[in-house]
Order: sequence, then C-alpha cells, then structure tokens
Amino acid sequence: MFSRIKSDVQCILERDPAARSTWEVLTCYPGLHAVILHRMAHAFWTHGFKWLGRYTSHVARFLTGIEIHPGAKIGERVFFDHAMGVVVGETAEIGDDCTIYQGVTLGGTSLYKGTKRHPTLGNGVVVGAGAQVLGGFAVGDGAKVGSNAVVTKPVPAGATAVGNPARIIQAEQDVKREEVAAKMGFSAYGITQSDDPLSQAMRGLIDSAAGQEHQIAMLWQAIEKLNCPRQVVTIVPQDAARQEHFEADKLNQLVGK
Repeated sequence: MFSRIKSDVQCILERDPAARSTWEVLTCYPGLHAVILHRMAHAFWTHGFKWLGRYTSHVARFLTGIEIHPGAKIGERVFFDHAMGVVVGETAEIGDDCTIYQGVTLGGTSLYKGTKRHPTLGNGVVVGAGAQVLGGFAVGDGAKVGSNAVVTKPVPAGATAVGNPARIIQAEQDVKREEVAAKMGFSAYGITQSDDPLSQAMRGLIDSAAGQEHQIAMLWQAIEKLNCPRQVVTIVPQDAARQEHFEADKLNQLVGK
C-alpha cells in the first residue's frame, strides 16, 4: 500500500509544476486523497460490502469534491489534477499514468444494469478540464481529450478528440509544446496546437471559393478586353462580376485561426 502511495506522490511531483514537496502533496492534494479513499471503497465493493463501499465513496466525495463509484477500476499513478467536480461511473476503467482535470465526467448513456455503460481509458490518457466522455467505448493509449470536448465514440490510440461533438485529430504534434511536455511526461489539459479538422475543412472551402471568384473575375475582364470597341452591344452581361467581392479573410476569422 505504501509503495503505491509513494508512486502516486511521485507522479504528482513529476506532472504538476506547482507541487513543491512530498509533504505538500500528501496533505494538500485532493486528487491523491480521492485515489486512496477509492482503493478502500473498491476493496469493500469487490468483497461484497456494497453499502460500505458506497458510503466510503460518499465520504470521499464530501472531502475531495471528486465522485468515484466504488465499482470503477483505477490503475497505477492516476493523477486527478484539481479535479473538483469529476465524476467517474460504476463501470468506468482508467488505465495507468492517466491525467484527469477538473469537471470531467466519465459517464454512461445506457440505463441497463449489468452492462458496460462507462468508458475505458487506456494508459497515458489525458482528459482536459470540463470534458465529457460518455458511453461504454475505449479511449486508446496515449490519447488526449481536449477541454470541454464531448466524446461519444471511440478515440484511437495517440489521437486527440476536440469539440462538441468531438472530432478526431490524428497525432500531429506541435514540436515546441511536445518538447516541454516530454520533460513532464504528459501534455497539460490535453490541448493541441493542431487545428480543429472542421475548421480546416471550412477554411479550405473558403479559400477555394475565393480562388474561383478571382478566376471568374479575370475571365470577364479578359472577355471585355477582347470585345471589339466598335461593337454597339457588348457581349459581357451587365451583372458580370468584374471585381472580387468575396471577403475570405473575414470568413476565416469567423471560423477561427
């Protein structure tokens, strides 16, 4: 038991720059207290003392602000950072070396008892603040869930899920951020410098439309120059767009850089 607590404390010292000493972590980190109390509650639960397990988790919720059902399975070196308002459901499973921030819900979408209703997090998963991971699917090893994302489908290993509903960004890493993250062993809040794929698609459509308008304007200008000056009637329609009016920059700003 003491060796597990020691490894829990060490992982917090490695991942949280605000942690100054072992004593501070032991006395001032509710995420650590929640994990220790959950192990007691889980032991009661698995040995048939269901009420005692629930009551222990209830006390842990009162003391830490973190609600973990005693039936949930939590691996080694799991760090609930800040973690006020975190809810972990009965059939949820959290792998080793995961980091979970405040306001996260590992919840279920099914009301049927005895079924796998809550998600399974692989090893090294980071779940950002306010994220909702809902359903009995898996989030792969090393995946990241961005802050305030709502995830209802599986996330591949190493990928990042962002947005509502969550969209998957395959492992494109920002070099400078990852160099710092590598020293700490994780990426804080599950953020990424890569663009949201939906925004990328929208900007691609905007750029394509702007390019087409430019080409059409050039064509009309060329036709106008080729039209014989002595002709009484011009072959260029009155409503032909000879100038560009498409405001691609403003639309790109609305989509987001």
